[in-house]
Amino acid sequence: MHWTKPGDLDYDERRALFNAMVDKRPRLIAACENPGDVAQALERALADHLDVAVRAGGHSVAGMSTNDDGLVVDVRPMRSIEVDPRTRRAHVGAGVTWRELDAATQEHGLATTGGRVSSTGVAGFTLGGGSGWLERSYGLACDNLAGVDMVTADGREVHVDEEHHPELLWAMRGGGGNFGVVTALDLELHRVGPTVQAGLLAWPTTAAPEVARAYRDWAQDAPEELGSWLIMLTAPDEDWVPRELVGESISAVAMVWAGHPDDGADYVAALRALQPPLDLVEPMPYTEFQCILDDPPGNRHYWSADYHDRVTDDMLDVVVASATRTASELTQQILLPWGGQVARVPASRSPLAQRSARWVTHPFAVWEDPADDEANIAWVRRFRQDVAPYTTGGVYLNFIGAEGQDRVRDAFGPENHARLVEVKTAWDPDNVFRGNQNITPLVTA
Repeated sequence: MHWTKPGDLDYDERRALFNAMVDKRPRLIAACENPGDVAQALERALADHLDVAVRAGGHSVAGMSTNDDGLVVDVRPMRSIEVDPRTRRAHVGAGVTWRELDAATQEHGLATTGGRVSSTGVAGFTLGGGSGWLERSYGLACDNLAGVDMVTADGREVHVDEEHHPELLWAMRGGGGNFGVVTALDLELHRVGPTVQAGLLAWPTTAAPEVARAYRDWAQDAPEELGSWLIMLTAPDEDWVPRELVGESISAVAMVWAGHPDDGADYVAALRALQPPLDLVEPMPYTEFQCILDDPPGNRHYWSADYHDRVTDDMLDVVVASATRTASELTQQILLPWGGQVARVPASRSPLAQRSARWVTHPFAVWEDPADDEANIAWVRRFRQDVAPYTTGGVYLNFIGAEGQDRVRDAFGPENHARLVEVKTAWDPDNVFRGNQNITPLVTA
């Protein structure tokens, strides 16, 4: 195990997170290579009365994978990947990123629902739910979680699956890192790729109302093989962007077809009829598409999200209007469809509530200058106010920052939240693992 503290040469590098708004200074960072190291780090935290955070990919927009003057359990050294193509299972170390796992599984023509940004950590993404391109075909990442190895607050090593602690497995399929430090995950895999029909279509901002309505009609009743987003953003200055679009507001559709590539080409024809000036949809490696939305670390981020049962023309007007008044050229306004396998997972398998929601809005503010913090946060909050009449009250926690306990309860609903509290009380009664979207345990003697 490697210990890092303030003043060490690698301290700033090891404490840095994806979101540059988060600039916390833990007293100790414990880079753990195995479960024994994790137990030792937790023992140190207890002895020194230090708050605990658990860090893998570091993509938590609220910075929940670090703290000030506490101890960070850094699981990034645990990077082993074992793929069994016969059983279609992967045993994945907690420090693995989606880029690494996708590369390993695609060697066998397999994949599971993964992060849309390839540098995202597999562990935190999966435990928090795991919304990805393949979700309508194969469910969220947590729906494909078959088991975990973890270290409890008191240093015990525990294996969790359907036969061993099934109630804890239920809680971990969306309940986040509330119950222990996960050191490895067992994930179910599916036949995907290695070549898929995927890519990006884009139109200028003048077409935004027409494109938004066409996208809604195209995506809401689409076959489950389709994974897609409507993204409104400023076109970057890249070689693949037509010169007339660079620096302009555009409406883009990112899509992947999880079935046969030829079928995907047939389905995208309806959008091609709108004559997008940018058309990058073609057969490509699944691993390439999984990196298509990658953003570099070091920018400032503030995100939120809401669920919707239906998307009306009036609601689309709100979405389009919001996209025209962003405070940063890096910001994205995102609308994505759910349904399919996401909606079919019963409450007995996962604590996530409102699985029947058909749509998710995801205002995604990104900027560089700290002086612009207030304007960008205000943009997200204003959109949530404007779109509130069309929401269900549900939320997917991996898409939001620290928005309070009411939002945590909204993500699970009253019955599932109460059940999660019972699991939390059984496994972490002292709330050692509270650096997360926290499930607060019952007060114990």
